[in-house]
Amino acid sequence: MNSGTRDTSKDPLPRHVAIIMDGNGRWARRRGMPRQAGHRAGVKATRRAVEACARRGIPVLTVFAFSSENWGRPRREVGALMTLMIEALDRQVGELAEKNVRLRFIGERGALPDAILERMNAAEVRTRENTGLTLVVALAYGGRWDIVNAACALAEDVAAGKLDPSGIGEEAFAARLSLGGLPDPDLLIRTGGESRISNFLLWHLAYSECYFSEGLWPDFNDAELERAIAFFADRERRFGKTPDQLGSA
Repeated sequence: MNSGTRDTSKDPLPRHVAIIMDGNGRWARRRGMPRQAGHRAGVKATRRAVEACARRGIPVLTVFAFSSENWGRPRREVGALMTLMIEALDRQVGELAEKNVRLRFIGERGALPDAILERMNAAEVRTRENTGLTLVVALAYGGRWDIVNAACALAEDVAAGKLDPSGIGEEAFAARLSLGGLPDPDLLIRTGGESRISNFLLWHLAYSECYFSEGLWPDFNDAELERAIAFFADRERRFGKTPDQLGSA
């Protein structure tokens, strides 16, 4: 969803934070531990981030938990990640529901194991009436997949006579994307010292402020989130306009 007529150029808080959680494997390797230990530490960091965003009153948090490209990792690691996801859903959905968090999952669901799908669906149903933080978990997600999927949905509507091609604009296209109905991320955070978006939310990050942290994801804490928010608050978000235009508005 686009920002519309609302002036978001000087909002002190982002309405939507997206995070690429990078560095679990390197965190474990530096400590002489197996990669799985890094992923488990990363789950704890994710919980801290969710709690911190809820406290700060940020409406939406999207975390990149597993990308379409991650299927290419060693089979043993992929299996361990799927098991870890099941454990996390079993342990944390009840607590999230009690804290008024609404869960939403995006990604290619057909690629995921049935055991995860069942838990995902149950979590979304259980929390759909909650009015606090919306937590979006991207699983088996890729930005290119998302765009192609939206294009296919529009094509099907045109073929069925439900939609005139001349009526397809940015809003119609965005509504078919995985984050349809939610504001685009105002702030992207990536940990791990990398400075790329890695096929994450390609459409939605068009005007996001990007904060790249050298820290590894398991070490992410409230202080690092505060630095990212301070970075965001200091930005002048012009959306193609000039500073003079913003000043007169």
